[in-house]
Parts: sequence; structure tokens; C-alpha cells
Amino acid sequence: MGGHPPCTHTTYLIYLIILMKGVSAVRESETKEKQRGVYVHTFGCQMNVHDSQKILTLLSKEGYAPVKQPEDADVILLNTCSVREKPEQKVMSAVGRYAQLKRKNPELLIGIGGCFARQEGPKLLKRAPVLDLVFGPDNIPELPQMLGKLHEETSSLVDIDFDPAEDVRFLDIAPQVLDSSTSAMVTIMKGCDKYCSFCIVPYVRGRERYRSGHEIIEEARKLCKSGVREVLLLGQSVTSYAWQDEETGEVWKLSTLLKEIDKVEGLDRLRFTSPYPRDFTPDLVNCFGALPTLCEYVHLPFQSGSNQILYRMNRRHTREQYFEWVDALRERVPEIALSADVIVGFPGETDADFDDTMDLIERVRFDGLFSFMYSPRPYTPAARKAQVDERVSHTRLLKLQERQREIMLEKNEALVDSIQEVLIEGLSKKDGELRGRTRGNKVVNFVGDPNLIGELVTVKILNGYAHSLRGELV
Repeated sequence: MGGHPPCTHTTYLIYLIILMKGVSAVRESETKEKQRGVYVHTFGCQMNVHDSQKILTLLSKEGYAPVKQPEDADVILLNTCSVREKPEQKVMSAVGRYAQLKRKNPELLIGIGGCFARQEGPKLLKRAPVLDLVFGPDNIPELPQMLGKLHEETSSLVDIDFDPAEDVRFLDIAPQVLDSSTSAMVTIMKGCDKYCSFCIVPYVRGRERYRSGHEIIEEARKLCKSGVREVLLLGQSVTSYAWQDEETGEVWKLSTLLKEIDKVEGLDRLRFTSPYPRDFTPDLVNCFGALPTLCEYVHLPFQSGSNQILYRMNRRHTREQYFEWVDALRERVPEIALSADVIVGFPGETDADFDDTMDLIERVRFDGLFSFMYSPRPYTPAARKAQVDERVSHTRLLKLQERQREIMLEKNEALVDSIQEVLIEGLSKKDGELRGRTRGNKVVNFVGDPNLIGELVTVKILNGYAHSLRGELV
């Protein structure tokens, strides 16, 4: 895969406010009595966050209401990640906490969905008998029916099958947009055909399947009409997008899709993640600097700076090719911001291999880097190889992260006194301040009126820090 969509591996708790309009007071009261509360606990990447939003939208149509606390729920769903081992441990710990709630309320339903559910399947019911439901990423459309059966019966359900190739389903429901929303995610494909030797995604998300370009554009239009200013296109290997229009026979590449979405009225910013470097073809590179909405930012996973390790990872490219892609992007847009994923401690990684990785980050000088110790995953070839000592991997990771922090600080300090367009996303953690992002995806904090949330503003950068910028409205 191109590197799963960037994540912090902190838990995302997704809430969705459902507005009930045009209903009489009596019927509204009756509806509330019938509503069941649902709490969705999300782990992992942006794909999972988006899936959770769609779960809540889907269930809201069936009379479920989102709740902010698991104690208030009739249904608790955990949408899970399995890219690394740590998120799995967090999932099982959470299940243990929710089991205590079920002991107090036997009618509470608890389900696990997402990649970890697909990976473990029925085994989860043995590991955690408190579970009522296990469902995979492709089985979200059946959630209302499965929950309906569980409310009537006591037996558990497991549904982790992939959609058949001839009947691929993409939920044609855009998550409901709140008044304060500025950015929205749109799925354009699912699955991955790359089979990197360390990656479990093809086994838990399936082969690549592409969503209709017309459906994607229509969803983007609806989102922008509702007030969204920025659209993020999602896919496990988004640059592999290759949908064929059955009417015309034309094959839409990602560049085709970007050009069409760029025309959507009301759209100010367009991004995509996560790409596979080898699919970064000239037609895609040429979109940067040419499409007004396409932001000057690319997340381009490299995973290792060593050709030997890249070969063992089955990445199908070399470090030299990676430099060529970076150079091509910077030739188009010199100020383009770059981020990436990297793994240290991959099986067989020597000091010399790690030095090559350090050399790559020195030469590219990323604006952001998602760095991790290698984590063996079930089904993957790399898991069967001799492993690097964990202490060695940890030492390498700390060294890499420290140097990357210095690079980010240097790059952000270089932006001091520059003028940046900022899309205000919400309130900053500091009282009286707002938080937004530049077109290069850098976080900016500044004093401002909360009524500006959702607006594009001009900001002068006053200070640069390792992970953010501070500015003032111009």
C-alpha cells in the first residue's frame, strides 16, 4: 500500500449531532422514546474516522441517536485498526472497560468493526465473550439489519466477508455536516493491491475497488453546498485510482478526478491521501500548480531510505526514484510541503540501512514525518523473518524523531514574517485563540473572533515551532 492514511494512533471519539426539523412536538417525543443511543469509539487512520462518521449517519436514519458517553449507550461499536499491534491492545482494553457496563446493563450491545475485526473474525468472540457483533469494513451497510436481529435475539453475529468483485458497494451517504465543519472526507476507493511485505491492509481491506467518478463528484457538490470549504479524497492507495466509465469506456485516473472536482462550485481546497509513490505519474504531478483548489501539500510515504530494505518490503521502487518524484514535485511547486511515513527496525535492517534512511530525511527535509517501529502483522511475509532487537529499533526511532523535529523547527522558523492563507477549523487549545491550517497543511494558532470559524483568512506568521505556527490576522 502507499502507506495508510496518516494517523496519530490516538483514539478518536466521533459524535454526530442529528437535527430533527419539521416534526410536531408529539411525534418528536414519540421518536425520542424509540431512539436508541449509539456510541462509536474509533481507532486508527482517517479512513476509520470517515467510516465511523458514515456508521453514525447510517444508523441515524434507523432511529439511533449518538451519545457522548458510553454509559448512555444502548449500542457501543468499536471501529478498529490493525496496522500495528498497539492499537489492537487498546481495543481489547476498551472492550474490558465496556464489559463492566454490560454487567450493569445486560441489554447493552457491544460490537467490534473495522480492520481488527476482519483480521480476527470469530476468534474475537472467544477472546471477549462479552461481544455481540463482529463486522468487517465491507459490512457496514448491513449494520442496521444486524443490530435489529441482535435486539430481538441473544446469539452473537459475525459478518466479515468482502464484497464480491461484481457487486462492490460504496455507501452513497455523505456524513451529515455540522455548521462548524470546514473540511470533509470523501472515499474514492478501498483496498490495496500492492502487498508490501510488512502490511496487513490487503488482507483486511481487500483488493483495490474504485468508486464511480460521477458519485464522487456528486458527493463533493453536496458537501460544498452544505458549507464545506475543503475536500480530502481518501483511499488506501489513492494514486492507483482507475475507474472505468461504462458508458464512455474512459478510464479515470486520479488526475482526471482532481480536474473534475476542481470545478465544483464553492470548493476552496482539495487534498488526497494516501498515495503510493510509484503511481505518482507525470499527469498527476502536473496537476500541482495548475488546479487552483489543489493544495501545495503531498503525503508521500517512503518507508525506508535503504534500497535493500525497500526491496525486502516489496515497495517496487528505489531511493533514487523517490528523489526523482520529490524533485518533480518541487520543480512544479517549489514551496510544496511534503510529509511521509517511515518504518525503522524492519527485519534485516542494519546500521548502514538506517544511515540511508537518515540520509534520505536530510536530503528531502520533510515538513512532517509519521515514524514507527516495525510491528509484525499476521499473514504478512515480513512477520516470518528474523526480527531486529527491539532496543535497537527503539534507539533508532528516537534518533530519527529527534532529527526530524529539528528539521521541522527549522522549516517552520523560515516561515516567520510570511503571509499565509489559513482555513480556520475551530478553537485553539489556548483560550481566546483560533486554530487553522495553511494550504501546506501547517497548523496556525492566532487570536481571532470565533465567528470566523470556517472562513479563509490571511495571517502573518510571527513564530515557528516544531509542530505549529503562531500568527496574527492581517
